[in-house]
Amino acid sequence: MKISNLLIVGTICLLCACGSRKGYQEGGHATEMYKAEESAQYAPPPPPPPPPTADQITKLAEPLAAQDGKKDRKKEIADSVQQNTELYTKIVENQFITPQVNPLSTFSIDVDKASYTNCRQMINNGSLPQPDAVRIEEFVNYFDYSYPNPTGEHPFSITTEVATCPWNSKHQLVHIGLQGKKLDYSQLAPSNLVFLIDASGSMADVNKLPLLKSSLKLLLNELSAKDKIAIVAYAGAAGLVLDATPATEKDKILDALDKLEAGGSTAGGEGILLAYKIAKQNFIANGNNRIILATDGDFNVGVSSPAELTRVVEEKRKEGVFLTVCGFGMGNYKDYTMEELSRNGNGNYFYIDQIAEAKKVFVKEMRATLFTIAKDVKLQVEFNPAKVQAYRLIGYENRMLKTEDFEDDKKDAGELGAGHTVTALYELIPVGVQSEFVKNAPKLKYQATEKTSKANTNELLTIKFRYKKPSEDVSKLMEESVVNSEVLTLPQSSENFRFAAAVAEFGLLLRQSEFKAQASYEQATELAKGAMGKDEEGYRNEFLRLVENCLLMAKGK
Repeated sequence: MKISNLLIVGTICLLCACGSRKGYQEGGHATEMYKAEESAQYAPPPPPPPPPTADQITKLAEPLAAQDGKKDRKKEIADSVQQNTELYTKIVENQFITPQVNPLSTFSIDVDKASYTNCRQMINNGSLPQPDAVRIEEFVNYFDYSYPNPTGEHPFSITTEVATCPWNSKHQLVHIGLQGKKLDYSQLAPSNLVFLIDASGSMADVNKLPLLKSSLKLLLNELSAKDKIAIVAYAGAAGLVLDATPATEKDKILDALDKLEAGGSTAGGEGILLAYKIAKQNFIANGNNRIILATDGDFNVGVSSPAELTRVVEEKRKEGVFLTVCGFGMGNYKDYTMEELSRNGNGNYFYIDQIAEAKKVFVKEMRATLFTIAKDVKLQVEFNPAKVQAYRLIGYENRMLKTEDFEDDKKDAGELGAGHTVTALYELIPVGVQSEFVKNAPKLKYQATEKTSKANTNELLTIKFRYKKPSEDVSKLMEESVVNSEVLTLPQSSENFRFAAAVAEFGLLLRQSEFKAQASYEQATELAKGAMGKDEEGYRNEFLRLVENCLLMAKGK
């Protein structure tokens, strides 16, 4: 492209971004004010503004094309600007909080993994991901950890560990792990699945609709005669491609899949409504009723705004139909929309960048994903101010809850599937450590902040869990304390701890986090190398390659 062309395209990009930048700055300013009150962890990130439409871009291109002196330049310039319209919401990192003012940290669990695979494809394509594409909790939870299976009345076990923080030796890192109960898949309830497939023009690329078809064929091989499959496709208008069909009728289902072709605009909202209608018509009481949405997220016809779509899936989840989202492709990928839909539809969010990932999602993990063993799982951690000067939850920014939400059984939270693991990390600043991250707690006029007798014990923190059984509406409570004498050195810590810490350190670097301290790609590599475990599927070795590639790219800047 000529220099003049680059200048023109750059000017349009700048004009198109002005509204977006203003929106982000305003949202960021509001969040900074909230942080000043040490309540930032309760504020959800503001949704990103929509990208400019084709008409808006073309209109902006007109005067610039006229200046260039070529009548046919308008379309060429607009097409250049539209080549990449990926959309991510701004993530405002959780800050360090002083327990004297806010001793409680409350959040919903998250087992989504899309952020890791999306960033992986960016790295494999030779570029570092933009910071807002990096959700550290999804990086950490991409990997399985060897937590003990539950043996008691509860459907999951709890594992805790505290050791020196790798990227800041004066700090401590708390590792919390949940292990979901594994089920006998031969005894599982039947499934009523509706594949909602985006067959719009934006899905024509080889890493979109063709990969999507191959992925769903893998899932089909995992289902049985008691499971039913329906297919809804949308492109300009939504339509029923295949009514509910026993999963054993593979030829009929595969024929319907093979006939799908990409073309037209994206009537995603209409498609979602039709998919829920089909799911309700074939509803299985006490079964698994779920829509599997496969798309690049580029909704632009009908009910298309994230807010409208979210209201639809929130309403439908109350009727017992859940939503799993699988993202495909790049260039016009709408991460924010899909993450919002899955989170509010009691589902999971994956990103499929290659057939190996499709196998991981649809063969290795989907059976567990489809069957919820605990819903509305919430964690609330209380920190002892006599031992903890400040704390920070790493990641989970869009899963933060208000303190009162923990006791509120009407408040929606994350789901745990059969055999799933969930991992969360807190970074602590012990009492007595000098730190730039610790702010003086304000003196209160109307109430005292006196410590109770429990503060004088050796307890570092107390973890509370609330969850509901899938068919119940009243939550159950679990509680566990962590004592200060159990703090380990890094070499003493488990493989689970060290590998999760290495992944978190990698995420801090990619996010260009203000809390990365002495983090480095070299240190993350060494930490992970010493905690590889069995790695039967090779996912941890692949992680090492990603870190090494990022190190090379960082050195090449």
